Amino acid sequence: MNVSSHRRERRNRAAAAIACDHLDRDKRSGRAMRVLRVIASVNPKAGGPIEGMKLSTAALTPMGVDTEVVSLDTPDMAEAAGLPYKVHALGPGIGKIKYTAKLPQWIAANGHRFDAAVVHGLWHYSSIGGHAGLSRGRVPYVLFPHGMMDPWFKKTYPLKHVAKQTFWLLWQGRALRDANEVLFTSEEERRLARGVFRGYGYRERVVAYGTAGPVDDAQNQLAAWHRFAPELANRRYFLFLSRIHPKKGCDLAITAFARLAAAHPGVDLVMAGPDQTGWVAELKQLAAKLGIADRIHWPGMLTGDVKWGAIRAAEVFVLPSHQENFGIVVAEAMACGTPVLTTNQVNIWQEVEASGGGLVSEVTADGIHRLMASWLAMSDDQKAEMRQKALDGFRQRFAIDAVARDLLAALRDAASQRR
Repeated sequence: MNVSSHRRERRNRAAAAIACDHLDRDKRSGRAMRVLRVIASVNPKAGGPIEGMKLSTAALTPMGVDTEVVSLDTPDMAEAAGLPYKVHALGPGIGKIKYTAKLPQWIAANGHRFDAAVVHGLWHYSSIGGHAGLSRGRVPYVLFPHGMMDPWFKKTYPLKHVAKQTFWLLWQGRALRDANEVLFTSEEERRLARGVFRGYGYRERVVAYGTAGPVDDAQNQLAAWHRFAPELANRRYFLFLSRIHPKKGCDLAITAFARLAAAHPGVDLVMAGPDQTGWVAELKQLAAKLGIADRIHWPGMLTGDVKWGAIRAAEVFVLPSHQENFGIVVAEAMACGTPVLTTNQVNIWQEVEASGGGLVSEVTADGIHRLMASWLAMSDDQKAEMRQKALDGFRQRFAIDAVARDLLAALRDAASQRR
């Protein structure tokens, strides 16, 4: 970490201390801070933004923060999500960005009820209409890009980037410009975002990010997983658990595993997650071509005790992503004491490597193969040490209390500047 990063961290810690002092005063007065969350969807299949919102909201609630959510979902989708706070579902919207005039109108009419807001994500009308409504209602807000300004997208989809640059100049960039602060969840995310889009500046802040980890008994979770997938009860396996998407490097995991499968007949590969792009059929064909179709398991999206049990029972967690803003599943794996094999394109790779709770490579099939082979070559004592370091690394770097303190400090700073 460089000198400027140290200074920024000290400033954020000081702000967090001030926020906690304000919180103590509010608790004594009996007044809760009221926060509005603006997000495209509360559907758990939407990935990182909704998971980050749920985790941080759960951590802030016992700290005296009251939360409401406004989204572009249909009311039935919002109800199915089962969130323990009010969700105002204003969809369905029109087109790819889910436009609806209801969003800015609702926020402008209700903004007076909130001290500050959090806007989650870019490139949907939730951020554009959210910005319009918050500006009209004079509600201060912070904005999480959630990795959506990473240069990987520019490199991989150059034509889409041209369209996004136009969208940025017309609408999206203004949402960042007018935010009290744009919140990044790692120094790497902040650094990579600079210069990707031209036309508007914004105020940066790096905040802690992570998860609360599993809250139920480990044995119950393992039992739930073994009931769900009894064929894996006595098998060792590598675990991929994320969206089945080209960005996640699923094909790299399969290709890498194929190169060592014959030498390790007692080890399988589990590819768990929702198939958002219809890619699973092609990946299964790849596995069949490589002769390992019977060694790969596709349980779909895992949640609750089944998910935590799958992580706990895994030999090691594999996330071969081409781009990852944070990788909340990495923190979840470490919270279970499950070591991580990942790439240097996951923005917290340096923290994982420094903790000793995981191994890191470049984003290639060769790199992922080396990681898998390195793990399998370790002694039992070395594996046990890495498991402990994964758990210690989670507690030191990704625990939810640090997340809550940093976000509360940012919200307090924003609320203090309300016009």
